[in-house]
Amino acid sequence: MTDNTQKMSFQAGEAKGRAEEKASNLVDKAGNAAQSAKESVLGEKTSPTMMEKAGNAAQYAKESVQGAGQQVMSTAQGAVEGVKKATGMNK
Repeated sequence: MTDNTQKMSFQAGEAKGRAEEKASNLVDKAGNAAQSAKESVLGEKTSPTMMEKAGNAAQYAKESVQGAGQQVMSTAQGAVEGVKKATGMNK
């Protein structure tokens, strides 16, 4: 394998790792924010319907961000596979 190919493979792996880490951090932050918002609303004297709506909104936000994170990780994996294929390392 040439030095160029090794370098490209290494850089693709690094990019994938960074994308996965960012996606994971984003999901964690969104989950924490959603949970915090839910707890804030639950701490207030609100009707059960209002608490249910807040809980649903928090859950929806968390799931949306998780989906986005998974899409980022999938895209990063696709990029790595593309580099491997282009450099002949996909064997």
